[in-house]
Amino acid sequence: MNILIADDHTLFREMCTEYIARKRPEAKILSSKNFADACEIMANNKDNISLIILDLCMPGMNGTEGVKIMHEKYPKIPIAVISGVAKQRDVDACIEAGARGFFPKTLSGMALISAIELVISGEKFIPVDYEEPPELIHAQMSNNKNLDENLKAIGIYLTKREKEILSFLVRGCSNQEIADSLGLQLVTIKLHVRSTCQKLGVKNRTQAALKAKELGVGL
Repeated sequence: MNILIADDHTLFREMCTEYIARKRPEAKILSSKNFADACEIMANNKDNISLIILDLCMPGMNGTEGVKIMHEKYPKIPIAVISGVAKQRDVDACIEAGARGFFPKTLSGMALISAIELVISGEKFIPVDYEEPPELIHAQMSNNKNLDENLKAIGIYLTKREKEILSFLVRGCSNQEIADSLGLQLVTIKLHVRSTCQKLGVKNRTQAALKAKELGVGL
C-alpha cells in the first residue's frame, strides 16, 4: 500500500511513517507538511497512491474544503482525515465532504494501521461507539448456506469475518468477548461491527441481531 500523510506536525508525521514502515515493510509512505505540498505530491503520484491522509487543521486545508478539493480531483482514491480532536460535528463534516475515514490522533499504532487497512479495503472508519446494550438473544448460525442465499437475494455481501462477527452479536457477546475469542484488537472488532451494521442497513447491534434471525439465524 502507498500512503500520503499530510500533517504539519513533523514529529507526528515521522512517527507515523516509522511505525507503518516497521509494521508493514511493503508500504511506501509519502509525506507533506501542508495542503499545497500534498496537492503537488498527488499530481505526481496519483496512479500510485492507495490512501490520502489529511490533517484537518494543517495550513491550506480551510476546514473540510481541502477534503472536498482532493475528493473532486481524485474520486477513486480513499481519503481519511486525521485530527487531535474527534468531535462528532468534525467527523460528520469530513464524511460529507468525501472522506471515508476519520482518524483521531489518540489511536494506538496498531489501531491506526487497522483503520488504514479498513479504509483502503473499501470500508469506512468512523470513531463512534454505540453504548446501547445488545439484546440478549441466545442463538447460533443454523445454516450458513441459507444465510448466504438470503443475503444474496437482497443484494448484501458480508465478508467471512463479518458473518463471524454477526454470529457473536446474535449470541449477545460484547465487543471485548468477541475480541478475546478471535484474538483480535478491540478496535478491529468495533470496525467490523460498524461495517456489518451499515451493510445490513441497521443502526445498532440489537437491530443487527434481529436482522440476522430474519436472514437465517435460528434459536
